[in-house]
Amino acid sequence: MAMLGLVIVADLFALWQGNHSYRLLGRLLDDLGSVTAQEIDQADSLYGASGVVQFAATLATAAVFVTWFYRTRVNAEVFAPEYHTKKRAWAIWGWFVPVINLWFPRRIATDIWNASVGARGRSRAVLNGWWALWLVDLIFGRFAGQQYNRARTAGEIKGAIAGLMASDVCNIAAAALAILFVHRLTRMQHEKALLGPGL
Repeated sequence: MAMLGLVIVADLFALWQGNHSYRLLGRLLDDLGSVTAQEIDQADSLYGASGVVQFAATLATAAVFVTWFYRTRVNAEVFAPEYHTKKRAWAIWGWFVPVINLWFPRRIATDIWNASVGARGRSRAVLNGWWALWLVDLIFGRFAGQQYNRARTAGEIKGAIAGLMASDVCNIAAAALAILFVHRLTRMQHEKALLGPGL
């Protein structure tokens, strides 16, 4: 959960820098003489740095999250082996195999959730919301990144930055729901373990 919080902080930093660059480009488009080359270079450097920070935070968080995810899958198999439709190894490889990574992790997360839920039951709304936002950000963020890399004019760059900022907002929301997902699933597994075998 702390690592996901770090992702949110990195995204907020990128959002702040993106907003600064967006407004600077707006000034440039309105009046060419109102922006200096130094301002442009500084904004570009800081926005690039925010992207590096985001990448580092995401990579570190992904390593911790996938490890946690695999461990919850192992626990869930102990609780209720009959719930699992995918082999244990897919809890790791499902995140990395192209195309399959669009639905295997969610299927495995659902199996883990179902095997871990107590007698009272718990809605999967957090799981479904997190997965939907993660997919939207994955697809939209990739598209926005390609637009940014292809942008040449100030207008194109400004539009691409707007897309990247929207992706950052989506990623912040996805990370917040992921924190809730991790918290609830970990708590459910803890509660189920305390009940003992067969419950």
